[in-house]
Amino acid sequence: MSTHPPADTTVPGAIMGDPGPTGRFGEFGGRFVPESLVPACLELEEAFRRAWSDPSFRGELDALLRSYGGRPTPVTECTRLSRELGVRLLLKREDLAHTGSHKINNVVGQGLLARRMGKHRLIAETGAGQHGVATATAAALFGMECVVYMGEVDTHRQELNVFRMELLGAEVRPVASGSRTLKDAVNEALRDWVASVEDTHYCLGSVMGPHPYPWMVREFQRVVGDEAREQCRVILDGGDPDVVVACAGGGSNAAGTFAGFADATSSTLVAVEAAGGAALTVGSPGVLHGMRSALMQDESGQILEARSISAGLDYPGIGPEHAHLAAIGRARYESAGDEEVVDAFRRLARTEGIIPALESAHALAWVLRVAGSPELPTGSTVLVTLSGRGDKDVAQVRDLLRAGASGTGG
Repeated sequence: MSTHPPADTTVPGAIMGDPGPTGRFGEFGGRFVPESLVPACLELEEAFRRAWSDPSFRGELDALLRSYGGRPTPVTECTRLSRELGVRLLLKREDLAHTGSHKINNVVGQGLLARRMGKHRLIAETGAGQHGVATATAAALFGMECVVYMGEVDTHRQELNVFRMELLGAEVRPVASGSRTLKDAVNEALRDWVASVEDTHYCLGSVMGPHPYPWMVREFQRVVGDEAREQCRVILDGGDPDVVVACAGGGSNAAGTFAGFADATSSTLVAVEAAGGAALTVGSPGVLHGMRSALMQDESGQILEARSISAGLDYPGIGPEHAHLAAIGRARYESAGDEEVVDAFRRLARTEGIIPALESAHALAWVLRVAGSPELPTGSTVLVTLSGRGDKDVAQVRDLLRAGASGTGG
């Protein structure tokens, strides 16, 4: 039985509904892949549509997320920090899910789907390592082979997560091309998929890539927003938060969160990108990794390198549905720099005893910056999705603070 009341995404005109066979969110999305991958994408879309309408599949997924993934995750009220800021701050605690982030929701869903499709090998890309750890976890759970591609730079920044993946039985393949970060890991995973599609499922970790991935991953992450909306209504005596905030790189935790609020409430939706990877602030429409979206690129269309203290947000684009939400004005997209992110990381730890992932600290940094301003007036209620916990980032932040620097501020 479902642990959350599902939203009806088939209602005509739904803001975050089914994009249809073209996979288009307004002018964004689509399926821009080599001809050799078109049949795999079509097979995946058909399999997902069948599974998502199958009560037995949904029931098995909900049962696993409950008994294995730790759902529902709670909403925590930050009483001390709320007093300091003059706003009522609530956290949706995805850091308390199994493996330490929201990523488990998507990989369990895709793992079940891959098994249903007869695939026995999972491949994935990862930046901060959380999606890689979650994929390795699902592979172990379902008895599948697992290969994770990770930029060489990120393997050094996230050594603990590399070991966790290996401990779970996955092979981690460092990527030494390009900027040696998340973008390049995606490139290598796509190359692998082209060569091994018969027995391999590409477990893409965010709401990006060719259709059906942006839609499918959002639906697997919708549980975050559906739970949070109902939990907030209990806490707020039937009301909704004034503002809902989440960090965004590719943007899966933000899409999952927003999916629970975009059609069902009038809450203001805010996604916070890394200042050095703010595709919706400084980018322009283009095509990358099988999708049309907002990308950081030069006048010739060459993709620029993103830069962030957070490996999980170190991506030069954003999911196409986010580009659409920005275009229609349903969500706002802000950015946060490295220095204020580290400050937010420390402040939440010291006021509430919660150490957030650096990715999540971007969302919190924006709240700290604007609390009490017209953007977030005193007395407002704000929900922040804490997409992951900061265990993986503690050594990195320690080294930054010991060196007397916390980044350039973007």
